[in-house]
Amino acid sequence: MNSKGKLWEIEAANYLRKKKYRLLCANYRTRFGEIDLIVRNKKYICFVEVKQRNINSIAAPGEFVDYAKQKKIKAAAMLYLASNKTDLQPRFDVIEIYTQDNRINSLKHLENAF
Repeated sequence: MNSKGKLWEIEAANYLRKKKYRLLCANYRTRFGEIDLIVRNKKYICFVEVKQRNINSIAAPGEFVDYAKQKKIKAAAMLYLASNKTDLQPRFDVIEIYTQDNRINSLKHLENAF
C-alpha cells in the first residue's frame, strides 16, 4: 500500500473514533486477504474497507468493493472471529473518502455496506 492509502486509513480511523468506535486492529492480514480496519462499538464489531477516489471519479469509492473483494474480506473476518471471540454482531462497512487535489473533500461511512 502506498503512503496515501495509509493516510486515508488513518483519517478513517480518526473519524470512527469520533463516532465512539474503538479501534481493535488495522491492516489485519490473512492468506485470504486484508481488512483495513476492525473497530467496535456497543453493538457491533465492524470490518471496514477504506476506499478513496477523486471527487470527479466516474464511480463512488464503495463501488470498487466488488463481490470478489467482499468475499476476501468476509473470509478474513471469519479467521479474525475464530481467534478473537466476541458476543458482538459482525458488520461490514465501507468508508468512502472523496478527495480533491490530494486533500479530503468529504468522507462517508456506509454502515452494513455488504
